[in-house]
Amino acid sequence: MDYRLYPRHDVLCIDMRSFYASVECMKRGLNPQTALLAVVGDPNRRGSIVLAASPALKKKHGISNVSRYFELPEDSNIVIAPAHMGDYLTVSLEITKLMMHFVPKEAIHVYSVDELWLTVDGLEPLYGSTHTIAEKVKSSIHEQFGIDSVIGIGDNKFLAKVVMDLHAKKSPNGISECRYEQVADKLWPIEIENIWGIGSKMKGHLNRMGIVTLGDLAQFSQSHLKKRFGIMGEQLYWHAWGIDLSPVIGQFTKTEQKGYGHGITLLRDYTEDEIKACLLDLCDEACRRARRDDRAGRTIHLAIRYTDEIGQHFSRSRSIDVPTNDTMEMYDVCMQLFEEFHTDGAHIRKASVTLTNLTDDIGTQLSLFDNRADRKQLNEAVDHIRERFGSTAILRASSYTSGGIALDRGQKIGGHYE
Repeated sequence: MDYRLYPRHDVLCIDMRSFYASVECMKRGLNPQTALLAVVGDPNRRGSIVLAASPALKKKHGISNVSRYFELPEDSNIVIAPAHMGDYLTVSLEITKLMMHFVPKEAIHVYSVDELWLTVDGLEPLYGSTHTIAEKVKSSIHEQFGIDSVIGIGDNKFLAKVVMDLHAKKSPNGISECRYEQVADKLWPIEIENIWGIGSKMKGHLNRMGIVTLGDLAQFSQSHLKKRFGIMGEQLYWHAWGIDLSPVIGQFTKTEQKGYGHGITLLRDYTEDEIKACLLDLCDEACRRARRDDRAGRTIHLAIRYTDEIGQHFSRSRSIDVPTNDTMEMYDVCMQLFEEFHTDGAHIRKASVTLTNLTDDIGTQLSLFDNRADRKQLNEAVDHIRERFGSTAILRASSYTSGGIALDRGQKIGGHYE
């Protein structure tokens, strides 16, 4: 591979280690490296997931982020911390602001609440080598927030991310680097399931083709991969050679919204009557977001998944003549789809609604018998109240029934309590 044909950048991928647990430790004045602390989604539910465990808890008891609350051992030294997503988002935002001391905001790409990329091209005269910059960034995060981090360095975002996942987390100083010329030595021996972007399903497909390591993938026919997997196969091939042409700058550019959707995985089986209140709350939230952006949509999607195989899961859509962001109009279409495709007697565990085929929300000609204008004014008034006093300041009566979800969701961020 002639790497002279491909762009080279200085990209850092930064991961805050045991982020949720570290934040909870710092709130309690504990050392994140030595404290035994578990962040639990909801301590009132024995089956709740352990969202994060401190490094010491992972090492001593083998607790991971897929463990359940009831699996925690009887150890009086373990601190149970309820998840506070608002705190984690606040700290994440402050860390992002700290990164602006090193680079402009256009050079920052936030990947998740605890992970981000920095493009540090041209900073050597100010701070020294790329490795020195990584050390300064890592030190600044620890000094200001008490949170340890690991950093991968690469010619692009893919290399920085993969070397961070595979090598930096095992490195004594938490920093590792992989340039184009090091791909064969550092990455090719790695089994493909450990490579970012390759899930279990793709692993199965590749293994059946005789591809076990990233090196196997690099030596496989590019045309065969593209024929089998389309554009994804072509991307897999280039990634195996360490090539990633995705932009490393200007990530704060706003992309066009394709749709407004809302979904939920229910904590128990829902009946046909209960799901009606749930769908109304979901439509309410999707339309509220559309109204906020002055957008309306012509196509409404409904997806339902059942608890067992009694019913066949379905995802259907229907288009309407006049674009809408009215909750009741969207809900009426969802109920039409539900009544048409729902399997009687089947228990429901997942539901989602989406408003797509978007256009600007402009005035439409109304008939004398159309009450759209009145509903629009009512929606705007409700939106204003919720924006000022909170999402649960005013709710529909159905939200207080056994099927309603708005009251509980209004107290959460990212599916967990603030």
